[in-house]
Amino acid sequence: MSTQRPTEAASLEDVTEIERLLTRIAYLAGGARRHERLMSESGLSMDRASVSILRHIAESEPLRPGVLAVRLSVEASHVTRQLQQLESIGYVLRVPDPEDRRAQRVQITGAGLAAFDRVREAGRRGIGTALSDWPIEDRRQLAALFNRLVGDFVEHAETAFEPRPAD
Repeated sequence: MSTQRPTEAASLEDVTEIERLLTRIAYLAGGARRHERLMSESGLSMDRASVSILRHIAESEPLRPGVLAVRLSVEASHVTRQLQQLESIGYVLRVPDPEDRRAQRVQITGAGLAAFDRVREAGRRGIGTALSDWPIEDRRQLAALFNRLVGDFVEHAETAFEPRPAD
């Protein structure tokens, strides 16, 4: 017999449903088919990792590759390979770090920003189509709730956690 109070059980059910839906939307948003559609509509040819890295660079100040790897939760070597590809096609360039001349930061070029804008516009059209029947107030509310959710996720991700021992 459960010792949870009714509000705790309802809260757990809500969290379970939110987790289920977030997993589904992450799968749909990050899937190969969606990426192929974005590349086709934008007229570009980049892999998903390059698009993700380009997005982070486009939406931030120039940053060190190691910082980018931490933000993306990937190994630094993975970011280094992707940055080399993006640099070879002229989408990013390395600049001296003003705080430490021995280090470098990566910034987006005009060509990189133009490419990113094409991908972002293709994505915007896809989401706009999916939400086209939603009232404007519902879309605004969804955006506000997503902003809050992302902020809470970021805050939670930055707090230390103790890994659970394996069973």
